Amino acid sequence: MAAGTWQLTDTTRTKLINGQFDLDTDTYKIALFTNTSNLSTSSTAFSGVTGEVGTVNTGYIAGGILITFDLAGTTSVTVKIHDNPGQPTWTAGSANLTAKFAAIYEVSGDVVCFVTLDAGGADVTATSGNTLTVDGKTYPVMTIA
Repeated sequence: MAAGTWQLTDTTRTKLINGQFDLDTDTYKIALFTNTSNLSTSSTAFSGVTGEVGTVNTGYIAGGILITFDLAGTTSVTVKIHDNPGQPTWTAGSANLTAKFAAIYEVSGDVVCFVTLDAGGADVTATSGNTLTVDGKTYPVMTIA
C-alpha cells in the first residue's frame, strides 16, 4: 500500500518563514519510528520524539540517514528528497525492519515533517535482506505556494 501524506509540524511554516529551517543549507536526516512513537504535528525537538526503530540486527542506524532536498519552482515551490544515489533506503538485517512513520528533522534540531508509511495506518515490514524505501521524489515532501 502507498504511504500517507507528509504532515508538517505545527511550527514548521513559521520556522521556514523565520529562516530557522533553511532547506538549501541546513543538515537534515530522515529517521524511522514504530507504532509506539509519540510523533505528531505537535512534535518539536527531535530529541523529544520516542519510539525510534531498533538497531539490533534490523539494518537501521540510530538517527536515520542524511538527506538533501531538491527545490523546484518560483510561485509554487516543490520540495522533494534529492535522489542521489537514491531515495532513503534501509536493508533489513537478520531481524525484520518494521516501522510505521518516517520523519525528517534538522540535525541537532526540530522535526520538519513526518509521514505514515502505509496510508491505511499499518506497520510496514521489510523482512531479512529486503529493503524499506521512503519515496520523497515521486511524492513531494511539501509544496510552498
